[in-house]
Amino acid sequence: MARTDAIVLGAGIVGTSIALHLAKRGLSVALIDRRGPGEETSYGNAGVLEGNTLFPHAFPSGFSALWRVLSKRAPEANYHLSVLPQVAPWLLAYRANTNVEGSLKFAEAMRPLFSRAVAEHEALMAESGATRYLRKDGWIKLYRSDAAFAKTAREREVAARFGLTHHALDTDQARTLEPSLAPVFRHAVHWPAAASVSNPLAVTKAYAARFTALGGVILKGAAATLRRSGTNRRVDTDSGPLDAKEVVVALGPWAPDLLGPLGIKLPLAVKRGYHRHFRPHGNAALTRPVVDTENGYCLAPMEQGVRLTTGAEFARRDAPPTPVQFDRLMPAAEGLFPLGEPVEAEPWLGSRPCFADSRPVIGRAPGQPGLWLAYGHAHWGLTLGPVTGRLVADMMTGATPFCDPAPYAAERFGA
Repeated sequence: MARTDAIVLGAGIVGTSIALHLAKRGLSVALIDRRGPGEETSYGNAGVLEGNTLFPHAFPSGFSALWRVLSKRAPEANYHLSVLPQVAPWLLAYRANTNVEGSLKFAEAMRPLFSRAVAEHEALMAESGATRYLRKDGWIKLYRSDAAFAKTAREREVAARFGLTHHALDTDQARTLEPSLAPVFRHAVHWPAAASVSNPLAVTKAYAARFTALGGVILKGAAATLRRSGTNRRVDTDSGPLDAKEVVVALGPWAPDLLGPLGIKLPLAVKRGYHRHFRPHGNAALTRPVVDTENGYCLAPMEQGVRLTTGAEFARRDAPPTPVQFDRLMPAAEGLFPLGEPVEAEPWLGSRPCFADSRPVIGRAPGQPGLWLAYGHAHWGLTLGPVTGRLVADMMTGATPFCDPAPYAAERFGA
């Protein structure tokens, strides 16, 4: 029977980073997924390493904003009616966690991870030959109205308190940084300390290649086959069964499928999201990602073209795609930047695993010796992959964690 020190289930950016950090500590590690590294949820994002993130994504405030979502006219959100009864308790909890008190609690709890996020990526990029994908030009958030910009005052005040550099810009100043943007907005904020990558999939694959160079093994297998095997746990792979004393579940939105039968039922919801690449018209170009805050999309320069990402869609994880948000946001996006023909025939769809307090679960699985959890990173999986890997490796190897892991423990849900 093949054995290894640790098995990591899930080869997204989080699982791959965990496997790499464990291999760097000298453990024998197998990384197991049904697909190749980075080919699921980790592929679809704006490529932003959001080390300056402070607050969770806000719940729609005010009757008009909420009504736009409910009436399916909002470009920033969509939903399937059939899923609302299931997700309603989660939405109410999420709303409570994005009020003033909840947002500040999130900022305090998550700052240790966000503050190290970019540096941890840079370290792994340097050793895996992936630095060529890194851009350190920050990103820009645009505000089309004075009212929308005024709502950022508290965030900018807290950012200054944490020492996070940001620059409020008028239209002309923003267009000096990004000349291809049309002057359809009134304000902008440039966050220069943020970084971004030109190919998130390539970054994850580079980390995976570094993992195998250190002796790690990547296998195709079914996480659902996880079971006890004496004092170990066993997973079936295409190369045969594999045993390990320690198993990390980094399955993102698929984690509940495995954990539920084990009695671990944490309140996870799925936010689906879409993206599509476009060729720019003429000589138009972007240097850094740009967010149109009032329309809920991001334009990000990628190797494949300009990636247009949508906001959230609440639907069953495996329901057929319904990319209606593109119809709602395309007029705004094309009015902001000269998008040309799409690169792909159809939009890409992925699922983000989200807890109502917007924090991931990182740490031991309650009541399951030898089982570890690392999932629920919401919109920040790419950002937090390497720093999560370091924290998990600290805990699994008995090292002193670089920060207090208590805010990310499953027990905060009463598990």
